[in-house]
Amino acid sequence: MTSDSAVLYSRSPLSSDITPCAESVQEVHELTELLRLVDSLPEEYRPDFYKVLDRFAACLERRQRILGYVQESLNQMSLDLKYLIFDLEATRRERDEYRRLLDPPVV
Repeated sequence: MTSDSAVLYSRSPLSSDITPCAESVQEVHELTELLRLVDSLPEEYRPDFYKVLDRFAACLERRQRILGYVQESLNQMSLDLKYLIFDLEATRRERDEYRRLLDPPVV
């Protein structure tokens, strides 16, 4: 890679700690292939293509980051729901126990 913009592509566009899905891996491979093709173009055409590739890589990285946030939020909601269900069941058990204490058995 000879352009300064091309240096951006020495790292994966998915630099975050999010595990990429198969579709993302395919996109990275396609981006790498596209970069290889741009590198084979004459020098005067490369800067315009690198600008487009920069925007595409930024979009891809942003989308992966958002997907990670969504997955993290769903995991947290699932955990919160489990705690709420546990709390509801405990509250029902306590209610039933207090009812038994307040209402003497009928003989």
